[in-house]
Amino acid sequence: MRLTILGGGGFRVPLVYGALLGDRAEGRVTHVVLHDLDAARLSAVTRVLAEQAANVPDAPRVTATTDLDEALRGADFVFSAIRVGGLEGRANDERVALAEGVLGQETVGAGGIAYGLRTVPVAVDIARRVARLAPDAWVINFTNPAGLVTEAMSRHLGDRVIGICDSPVGLGRRIARVLGADPEEAWIDYVGLNHLGWVRGLRVDGRDELPRLLADPRLLGSFEEGRLFGADWLQSLGAIPNEYLHYYYFNRETVRAYQQAEKTRGAFLHDQQARFYARMTDPGAPALHIWEDTRAEREATYMAENRETAGAGDRDEDDLSGGYEKVALALMRAVARDERTTLILNVRNRGTLSVLDSEAVVEVPCLVDANGAHPVAVEPLPAHATGLVCAVKAVEREVLSAAGSGSRAAAVKAFALHPLVDSVHVARRLVDGYTAVHPSLAYLT
Repeated sequence: MRLTILGGGGFRVPLVYGALLGDRAEGRVTHVVLHDLDAARLSAVTRVLAEQAANVPDAPRVTATTDLDEALRGADFVFSAIRVGGLEGRANDERVALAEGVLGQETVGAGGIAYGLRTVPVAVDIARRVARLAPDAWVINFTNPAGLVTEAMSRHLGDRVIGICDSPVGLGRRIARVLGADPEEAWIDYVGLNHLGWVRGLRVDGRDELPRLLADPRLLGSFEEGRLFGADWLQSLGAIPNEYLHYYYFNRETVRAYQQAEKTRGAFLHDQQARFYARMTDPGAPALHIWEDTRAEREATYMAENRETAGAGDRDEDDLSGGYEKVALALMRAVARDERTTLILNVRNRGTLSVLDSEAVVEVPCLVDANGAHPVAVEPLPAHATGLVCAVKAVEREVLSAAGSGSRAAAVKAFALHPLVDSVHVARRLVDGYTAVHPSLAYLT
């Protein structure tokens, strides 16, 4: 089976390949094709993968190419993990937003809109090429903003594109561990959009254990989201939010912390990864060792400003091991081998959330089999969550409209309608600022 990874020179690709090395079953991936526009990054990642595969019998063969069509032909699965504009683009997204006093995070608020406006045209081109060159392939989208990009691609690929994120999985596992339950045996009642969802229940043997957690401030303070949001607020919500909702519930404090930080997250990763790829130009450098050290630092500093604002302390050791590659592999196995499973995924709504239309991509539990991912019916959202979900989905639709039409007015509308952007004047200045620093946004007129 052939797997193509778009963004194959990306830093996190070894996580995916490492997961594949442990898969010895029939119908496994035997050939990995890495595609990237940057040949030097491809070379660096290929070296890391070669060291990972050393002494592993029948490790998947790895080839690399800068030709997109060549990479797609014959693919059974396509992992899309592109970053349009690179980490320099992400740092610019943060800088422009923070100068206006609003959040620049890459998936939330102004930064997420800017990233979406850059990424959607490229993702749509990829979707069209997949439909033409590999019509039977399944596309698993890692690219952020994951829900928005998946919805853009679904207009050309239908249900053969599925978005994934490790945040809901990690949240469900943390809750299960705190409650003394086996995460593999628990049903996670999670619903929302990508980076905008809530755990409303955790069922073990048919019994919802979440009320027990919400009633115990000590237990609530024993895991990351409890420390991040505070026991009182979680009890008021009656649910456990995805960590990214910290940007909404504590926006003023987070923006201040980002403004005061020595470097934004994007700038930190830009400099860190520049050092990594520079070291990879030395043919004698221990590639895998350097990658592992760099990754450990990356994971430990994830959402550091939010944790500092909340006084949440360092990340737990169990949360430093990644996870999105495990979701991707579980999804691929379920489809390729008809190994039925349940995963929280980004898929078309199909009536799952009554407040959104059928084509809207939502993040919900899905039953997965050889025919793809099928969203499971969920209870309606409470009013406070419905308001946020509908508002952010409206913003996503304006981003899709702007990307499809080139309308600057639609782009301004997307920024202005976002709950974390507080002025139409600010929205206009954001569009001006982003078009000035991103040549790829020249299409907005």
